[in-house]
Amino acid sequence: MTKTTISTENAPTPVAAYAQAARKGNILQVAGQVGLDPATGEVAGGTVAEQARQTVRNLEAVLKAAGASLDDVVMMRVYLTDTGHFAEFNETYNALVREPFAARTTVYVGLPAGLLVEIDALAVLDS
Repeated sequence: MTKTTISTENAPTPVAAYAQAARKGNILQVAGQVGLDPATGEVAGGTVAEQARQTVRNLEAVLKAAGASLDDVVMMRVYLTDTGHFAEFNETYNALVREPFAARTTVYVGLPAGLLVEIDALAVLDS
């Protein structure tokens, strides 16, 4: 079984030696996406809600490039820079995802300046 990498211009270009996503068999791992607008390279707003919306758009773009969607995601890992952002993030996240929900973990980390949220995803594809 060969590992393949996935890339799209519709999500931010990786800044180091990693793929936007990697697939082996029916498993797809999407690298952490952040709230950068891929067209401008700029942070998409100063709130966690604005950045979460862009982050999910970036995640969806990578999934689409792999022939997948949020419906294929079984696990999301969310990284927030501030525990005080949890309620705002959760409200935004709840408006963006639908049932059946993926499993989710939220942790608090340091991210590069200006970034408030990062999300990675594990998807299982039918073929």
